[in-house]
Formats: sequence, C-alpha cells, structure tokens
Amino acid sequence: MRSLWVKIHLYVAAFFLPMLLAMATSGGLYLLGVKGSVESSPVSLSTVQTLSADSGTLESDVRELLTANGIEHDFEYVKVSGNTFITRPTSADYYEFTVRNNELQATLNRPDLIKSLVELHKGHGPLLFKDLQKLMALGLLIILLSGFWLGASSARLRIPTLITTAAGLVVFLALGFIA
Repeated sequence: MRSLWVKIHLYVAAFFLPMLLAMATSGGLYLLGVKGSVESSPVSLSTVQTLSADSGTLESDVRELLTANGIEHDFEYVKVSGNTFITRPTSADYYEFTVRNNELQATLNRPDLIKSLVELHKGHGPLLFKDLQKLMALGLLIILLSGFWLGASSARLRIPTLITTAAGLVVFLALGFIA
C-alpha cells in the first residue's frame, strides 16, 4: 500500500509541477509588487452599437460589434464591470469596451508574460484552463496529504513530520489570524 501512495504522490506531483511552479512564481511576484503590464491601444470604431449589461445577448452583441468593425477576435465570454465590458480570457489579448457619456470607447489590451501568468493565476484564463486549475487544486491536496501520510507513517520520519507540521500550523495561525 505504501508503494502505491509513493507512486500516486510522485506522479501527481510530477504532472502538476509546471502549473504549480507557474502559480507559485506568479503569486510570489504579485505579492512582491511585480504584477506585469498591459499595453493598451485605443481602437477606432467605424460602426458603433449600444452595449448593455442587461442584454440577454451581450456576447453576440460584442461579436457583432467586432465583426462590423473588421476585427477578428476569439473570446469565450464577456465580463461586465459597471459600464465596462471586457472580453475574456484576459490572459491573452482582449478588448475592453467602455460607455462614457453615451459614447462607446474601445481598447485593445495586450498583457505581457507576467501579466498573463497573473491573469491565469486569478482564474481569468480560458475556461478549460480554469477546469484544469480545479483539478490542480485537488491534485495539490493529494500531494500534500499523501506526503504527510507517507512521513507520518514512517517510524523514522514520524516525529520530524509531526513537529514540522505543528510548526507550520502555529506559524499559519499566528501570522494569519493574530494581528
């Protein structure tokens, strides 16, 4: 049974290693204030139509607006933020439409690599990637719990594993909940 858990731990960790490294790197950079940047360019619209957050056809309205202006852009859905409509995912080039003084303004946004990673980290990537992130969360739980179990079930590693886990819990509680 132990060898099976070692294999599960190893293969799940190895599979998710690239994603976990990307998420840890982007999260760490973000906390250090390195959030990446977005190159924004205004887009002239020759054909304008009204966009409304209340429209039941907002996505198709945005697609029609882009097509009417000769813009080829693939997106999965539209995020509404006040008077602003943002095509998603924002981990790649995306458009932003803002209604100001009854006038529609459009902007093309191009995130750099760090900003793209941060957007993926925040769950603003493609829908399939978001599903993969959910699976990665489960994988991370399996990695952590199987690693703990493997350490705690070993006579030689039991005490160091329990002491280290207790220390991690104390630090988490002290820094996370005691201000």
